[in-house]
Amino acid sequence: MTSRILVAYASKHGATTEIAEKIGEILSEAGLTVKVLPAEQVDDLTPFDAVVLGSAVYAGSWRKEAVKFLEDYKALLAKIPVWLFSSGPTGEGDPVTLTKGWRFPTAQQPLIDRIHPHDIAVFQGELDMEKLNFAEKLIIKGVKAPVGDFRDWDVITDWAASIVGALQPEVVT
Repeated sequence: MTSRILVAYASKHGATTEIAEKIGEILSEAGLTVKVLPAEQVDDLTPFDAVVLGSAVYAGSWRKEAVKFLEDYKALLAKIPVWLFSSGPTGEGDPVTLTKGWRFPTAQQPLIDRIHPHDIAVFQGELDMEKLNFAEKLIIKGVKAPVGDFRDWDVITDWAASIVGALQPEVVT
C-alpha cells in the first residue's frame, strides 16, 4: 500500500494552493499520509511514495517553481506514481475545451514523456481582480478574460478520489 504522498504546487494568487489543499484533504481522509507544500519548499522526495504536482497557468505556461520541481526531481519522479494538474482557465465549460485542447506546457513535454504521469488534469481557476496588480488587470481587461471563481470542487474531489483508487485499490471511494 502506498501511503506517503506529496502534494506540491505553484500558485501566484492562492487559487491553486486551495486546489492542492483540497486534493491533500481527500487523500488524507482516505488514510494516506499527505504533505501539502509549495513546490519551492520541497527539498527531498525520498520520503514519498507518490507525488501530485500542480501549477497555476499563465499564458500557457506553468509557474517557474513547478517547472524547476520537474527538472530537479525528474529521475525520481520517473520511478514513482505521479499525477499532474494545471489550474487556470476561467469561464463556463470544459477546461480542456476552453484551452483548445491544451493539457500541459509544450516546453515541458520531454519531462512529461520521461515521468509518465498516471494522469494530467486541467482544472478551471479563479480570477479575482482584487488580487491582481495593475499590469495584470490591464491584460485581463485587454483579453476580456472571464472574472470569477470557476473552480469545480466536485471535479477536483473526484480526481483526487481517483488517485486514492489507484494508490489503494482496496479502498472504496
